[in-house]
Amino acid sequence: MGLNSKYLKPFKNMYVLVFVVFVVWMLFFDANSWLIHRELNADINDLKDEKEYYKKEIEKDKKGISELSTEEGLERLAREKYYMKKDNEDIYIIEYEDSLKNSTTNE
Repeated sequence: MGLNSKYLKPFKNMYVLVFVVFVVWMLFFDANSWLIHRELNADINDLKDEKEYYKKEIEKDKKGISELSTEEGLERLAREKYYMKKDNEDIYIIEYEDSLKNSTTNE
């Protein structure tokens, strides 16, 4: 009994007991608890990472738009992606054997 009373002696003081209850309440049960703040900080960090990703995507899209705003860039896109041609041209699409294997495995 001497061992238990040695450790429980501080909790017999009303101020210490109220303080311990207050700390436990603020850390775990309150609307502004430490657990909620930890989750919110993780969400904030995720949103900051997402913001940086979208900033990079916006810059990439702005670069793409500026390339397409020129006549040469627009013609290049039409030729490469949509296989468009001028009236007096012929287009030949060359596919290598290894590129055919990769396209069938991706499907």
